[in-house]
Amino acid sequence: MSKDKKIRIAFIGCGGNARGHGRRVSDQPDAEIVGLNDVNKDAIKRFREDAKLDASVPGFSNYKEMLKEVKPDAVVISTPHTLHFDQIMDSLDAGCHVHTEKPMVCTVEHALKVAEKVKETGKHLMISYQRHFQPAYMYCREVVQSGKYGKVNFVTAHQCQNWYKSQQGKWRQVMSLSGGGQLNDSGSHLLDILLWILEATPKEVYAMMEYYDAEVDILSALTIKFDNEALCNISVVGHAVGGMHEDFTIWMEEGTLFVRDGKIYIETKDERMRPVTADELPEGGEKDRAFLDLIQGKGENKVDISNGIRVIQLSEAAWKSADTGKPVKVES
Repeated sequence: MSKDKKIRIAFIGCGGNARGHGRRVSDQPDAEIVGLNDVNKDAIKRFREDAKLDASVPGFSNYKEMLKEVKPDAVVISTPHTLHFDQIMDSLDAGCHVHTEKPMVCTVEHALKVAEKVKETGKHLMISYQRHFQPAYMYCREVVQSGKYGKVNFVTAHQCQNWYKSQQGKWRQVMSLSGGGQLNDSGSHLLDILLWILEATPKEVYAMMEYYDAEVDILSALTIKFDNEALCNISVVGHAVGGMHEDFTIWMEEGTLFVRDGKIYIETKDERMRPVTADELPEGGEKDRAFLDLIQGKGENKVDISNGIRVIQLSEAAWKSADTGKPVKVES
């Protein structure tokens, strides 16, 4: 791509999440928003206002029509989860690079088909797991992968939010649109970041879930065994009071990492638990800027299709385990 040519970006989905992407993309001097798609005209209007776009940027109710008429270089997908698969495949077929919101897709079968399509088209696909660019999580990955404190023995993690009540009557609790409950929604971030930090493959998962009167999982308790023999407990609590909170702890042979709502503490055999200071953290980044750099050949894909595949492999096995009441081997 020419250095002087702006990357032409179209948006599939213009809701609240998409508007965040839109504001960031519109601020980039090497990018241009050229098309907006949403079934809700008011969402397109609000997107234009938030991203400071005028009416010359066309709006479409049908994303296929937009891809055909606008011919963008890339798309950003922010739509209900089960729509991602068709939108990703059609966008890749249209010659577009793809930045998709999480989860990438909602079944392992679809994930593998997307992988084949990415290979076939040679286009980039990046998943919007922003924690890969945040210094706190980058630090944890560096520490674990360095082996400085030995191998990981055990991990425990929990995430909680008022998801059951706040999402009632909305698409996230409609199975045909969400593809699953909180485990597939915000819980997807938790699974992804742990798998990314550990770079270990789950062998087996045993899960219990509570649905209450919803179509989708609200509470999830997962116990996992990894291929490196490490054990892990994950709790996804969708029936909580107040805002979202998240903690996880990683016990290594000679050190422990504690992440408490994004703040990191470390304890080793030589020092007691202490906060990790800002000057110890790596330099972070921003996901929409990283996507543009990827297209231009200026950076690597830090959240590629492999991340999406392993998240849905673990999620699908957990749903099966909860349904059968038995441990399930995780496909790999």
